[in-house]
Amino acid sequence: MVAFMRERVLPAESGYLAHRKAAGPDGHAVPPVVEELKKQAKADGLWNLFLPSESGLTQLEYAPIAELSGWSLDLAPEAINCQAPDTGNMELLHLLGSDQQKKDWLQPLLAGEIRSAFAMTEPEVASSDATNIATRIERQGDQYVINGRKWWTSGALDPRCAVFIVMGKTDPTAEPHRQQTMVLVPRDTPGITIVRDLPVFGQHDQHGHAEVVFDDVRVPVANVIGEEGGGFAAAQARLGPGRIHHCMRALGAAERALAMLVARARDRVAFGGPLADQGVVRQQIAESRLEIEQARLLCHRASHVIDTHGNKAARDLVAMAKVAVPRAATQVIDRAIQVHGGAGITDVTPLAAMYGWHRAMRVFDGPDEVHLRSIAKAELRRTPILPVG
Repeated sequence: MVAFMRERVLPAESGYLAHRKAAGPDGHAVPPVVEELKKQAKADGLWNLFLPSESGLTQLEYAPIAELSGWSLDLAPEAINCQAPDTGNMELLHLLGSDQQKKDWLQPLLAGEIRSAFAMTEPEVASSDATNIATRIERQGDQYVINGRKWWTSGALDPRCAVFIVMGKTDPTAEPHRQQTMVLVPRDTPGITIVRDLPVFGQHDQHGHAEVVFDDVRVPVANVIGEEGGGFAAAQARLGPGRIHHCMRALGAAERALAMLVARARDRVAFGGPLADQGVVRQQIAESRLEIEQARLLCHRASHVIDTHGNKAARDLVAMAKVAVPRAATQVIDRAIQVHGGAGITDVTPLAAMYGWHRAMRVFDGPDEVHLRSIAKAELRRTPILPVG
């Protein structure tokens, strides 16, 4: 994986960015280098490494591979078919999909022939509480009829996107965690309207983060994932591994930022010597290394518990990692930006885009405040090992 990153991925970044720039600020055409890298990754055996049933790897064994892919977030995860939201969608289909659903959608996704989108978040409700979801999925005979508005539907604008996984309410009168259902909606189904793409800190992702309207969209009842009323549980099953994978990749971005910080400190001369001679810069380097190592240990511990005791047992550790790792990454990237001066806040370096995405991590897949709430609740339930007072 190191050789693939060094020899294939990192040298391809400039061509990828040039193609995207030529396509316009909100263009979503796929740069040819993406498919070239996918072919090479397949040939090298670097394919579908995120899914234990495909790769034979544990989450802990996958962690350093995902971290390396985080050095080049636009290219590397997709090159090895380990990119969001497809990974979460593939995990969901692997876990709960019917045989026909696996044939129609999971197999093409595993082959890298299509891409997918996940439609859960909504603009009108606080979607950090998934029981708020307002989109209606009503059964009419042997069909579901979907009406609602979603946004941050990642992947929807990629021309290869072939299917949405949509979460909505099938029974508003049921117990709060049994009201929701997930269904598969082919991209070309009548009634789907892409309203706009949502940039992250001014940057348009190639795959897009779309606002989407579903207006009387009809799909067969057979398109339900798992069971009717099982959407909330399915969402938790999907988001757990997805969160830890985001954290793994964020560690890679932090490592790249620290490497850039160190290189700049060594090479840049000010006030009679390299910046590395300045005590304040040395402290920034040391603090960055500490934060990365601490975050990595937490991420790896969560991965180990997933491997040994399952997603549910690792829930609190995943929540901790989801808060701690983006915090560490953004702090390290911010220091690298500062040491690069004006170059750090432009697209001359990748740092500004890296900062924007990893700052956004503190919002998507559950904002920090929700995870902190969960961590606190778990701590309040805990019995101290030794007597208090």
